[in-house]
Amino acid sequence: MKVSYHGHSVVKVVTNEHTILIDPFISGNDNCDLQAEGLEADVILLTHGHNDHVGDTEQIAKANDAQIVAPFELATYLGNKGLNAHPMHIGGGHQFDFGHVKLTQAFHGSAYTEDDGTIVYTGMPAGLLLTVEGKTIYHAGDTGLFSDMKLIGELNDIDLAFLPIGDNFTMGPDDARLAAEWIKADRVVPVHYNTFPLINQDGEAFANSLGQNVGYVMNPGDALDL
Repeated sequence: MKVSYHGHSVVKVVTNEHTILIDPFISGNDNCDLQAEGLEADVILLTHGHNDHVGDTEQIAKANDAQIVAPFELATYLGNKGLNAHPMHIGGGHQFDFGHVKLTQAFHGSAYTEDDGTIVYTGMPAGLLLTVEGKTIYHAGDTGLFSDMKLIGELNDIDLAFLPIGDNFTMGPDDARLAAEWIKADRVVPVHYNTFPLINQDGEAFANSLGQNVGYVMNPGDALDL
């Protein structure tokens, strides 16, 4: 499969049969190399309801009749818009035709802000474990450091992890470095940084601190084979 990064926390996974988007914040994301219009996707995985993660989900899902997988309250909110949304919750896993998804803890918030400023509660935030074609990808979503990351690493053989390093709203580089040690992924990619000044960080320095062949910086549009 091919895994690509597209700025902020946007990840695309292309398997032999499916195209999966994670947290497709495209419009309004100056670091994203994609365009929402015309973007193909079979599945959209969402970690939580903040606008910089839900992003262009509605437009993309409608254009492709894509299946959305999200925490229960967020899935319900999107389902009420007529979208095909599968609800899950933390600790739960489900086998889909495209692969297996399990939601993990994430320590953050989760609410969607409507155009008129109304804030809609969208449940607990989550990370996710995506297992497809024999490989497991961990997308931590937005989170602070928490000790159960040790369990995530012990219970799962993680091939590739995406960890936020932006600080202020999520883990900073020091905490993310410890998270990387705990989850024991073969390869770790920093995300959720340099989208705007408040979360500017040195991704290369973080990656280098993880040791040879573990830390890996992906610039928007970069892809790797997994």
